[in-house]
Amino acid sequence: MTDTLRLPAPAKLNLMLRIVGRRADGYHLLQTVFQFIDRCDWIDLGRRDDGQIRLARPLPGVPEESDLTVRAAQLLKRHVGRPDLGVNLAVEKNLPMGGGLGGGSSDAATVLVGLNRLWNLGLPEDSLAKLGLSLGADVPVFVRGRAAWAEGVGEHLRPLSDLAEPWYVVVVPDCHVATAAVFGAPDLTRDSAPITIADFSRGDRRNDCLPVVRKAYPPVAAALDRLASLSDAAKLTGTGACVFAEFECESTARDVVKRLAAENWTAFAAKGANLSPLQRTLSQD
Repeated sequence: MTDTLRLPAPAKLNLMLRIVGRRADGYHLLQTVFQFIDRCDWIDLGRRDDGQIRLARPLPGVPEESDLTVRAAQLLKRHVGRPDLGVNLAVEKNLPMGGGLGGGSSDAATVLVGLNRLWNLGLPEDSLAKLGLSLGADVPVFVRGRAAWAEGVGEHLRPLSDLAEPWYVVVVPDCHVATAAVFGAPDLTRDSAPITIADFSRGDRRNDCLPVVRKAYPPVAAALDRLASLSDAAKLTGTGACVFAEFECESTARDVVKRLAAENWTAFAAKGANLSPLQRTLSQD
């Protein structure tokens, strides 16, 4: 029985995002496509048998009890009714906050999946995904760890195993986008016609949040324009702030990153992945 685990919490990209309606409770109904990239936070989990959940290096300005990793651990512990279970948590943050890469949701999912193994709980994936949904709409896709077509508020997932896995350049503008503000914007499109997976495969990949974000966040607009000048198309992931573009090979992507870095842009190259780095790591154990 292992007492420690070190696991990746990968980023995601939204390759498309349409807002097709709104529920009575105010949540927006979406269609989106999630794909992982090999840029990750890292989560260290150390088993404790005294029931305490301790977080090393809390994020500045975030109370420990509000941290998604702590909330995920507490949620799982309550679900199984085991007050004796505890864990030391440490998060190595590599993904920007407020960037649309899903870092917080991914961290929470990795804690759920990792503690299920560390605590020898044996819960099925469906149970972990349901628990994760109460923490955030993006958590289930990270729990399941497969590129997916998503609908509802993002929780109805259909795996997509045949997506191309290109190299991406991701640019991180010098701003944080407030997701709630984007979804509350008066000029946000909320009635896009639903499309099919076949439509997406034929190239329908727009992001309904892009016009709102471009208008409200000049650094995002500048990043979109600069990356578009170096690629076939630059896109916004989720509500941003990060923007991305596809490239055929690693060397081209890394050359673009070097060029952007010389212009004082923050950017990185990452490989697309239809199977999450978290799932790959666990399958090797």
